[in-house]
Amino acid sequence: MQKPTFQQLLDAGVHFGHLKRKWNPAMAPYIFMERNGIHIIDLHKTIAKLDEAAAAMKQVAKSGRSILFVATKKQAKEIIATKVAEVGMPYITERWWGGMLTNFQTLRRAIKKINTIDKMETNGTFEKLSKRERLQLTREKDKLNKRLGSVADMTKLPAAVFVIDVMKEKIAIKEAQKLFMPIFAMVDTNSNPKGIDYVIPSNDDASQSIELILDVITKAIKEGLDERKAERVDKDKQKEVKKTKAPIKKQAEAEVEEVKTEEKNNSVEE
Repeated sequence: MQKPTFQQLLDAGVHFGHLKRKWNPAMAPYIFMERNGIHIIDLHKTIAKLDEAAAAMKQVAKSGRSILFVATKKQAKEIIATKVAEVGMPYITERWWGGMLTNFQTLRRAIKKINTIDKMETNGTFEKLSKRERLQLTREKDKLNKRLGSVADMTKLPAAVFVIDVMKEKIAIKEAQKLFMPIFAMVDTNSNPKGIDYVIPSNDDASQSIELILDVITKAIKEGLDERKAERVDKDKQKEVKKTKAPIKKQAEAEVEEVKTEEKNNSVEE
């Protein structure tokens, strides 16, 4: 995995924290200094923590499990939708739906509702409904799709959660904690890192900072997915080789058995 350079982090403004008066003392280990009333994040620690988080993310992806990305703040929505979609992971960019993790059946019912409406549109049922009923169902489906985002394709609970802004996504974090899911997060100087398994001390407000961190994370996920794919290809090749060798092995065993039988018969005749 390629680590971002110190200069790249500086250029993206990853080091800018919040005003000193807004800080959370629990973030003290990650703060380098205070400048003009603003806390400056220690980028050396950011690099180390980002590397740790990326390595863990890679292993989750390599195992074939999913990671749910949560970012409902305006400056992160488009970045999440673009970068996370590229690696095929689920994400939430609209308001968090309470119970999305802890009451997964609620989510499954919403997904089922979308699928039912889709089926009605294709099997001719829509044509039998009034214009008003069709409009209501279409609006309901659009509303659910917007609210669910890409999690509409999620058939089981994710293995981990990645959050941008732990203060804004408190409900999502609480639900993940109840289910003992590993939590990855960009944590700014005004936030509490307690309960976050993989803290990435960074500016969670600037779009450039968010984009750089996500770029590293999604590349790590892609590496994990690529390695998983390569391993599966190797296993398939090994199976094919075994299948090819099996008849040859059986034939060789048969020939050896035939020779043994012939030798035995010769010894009896003598």
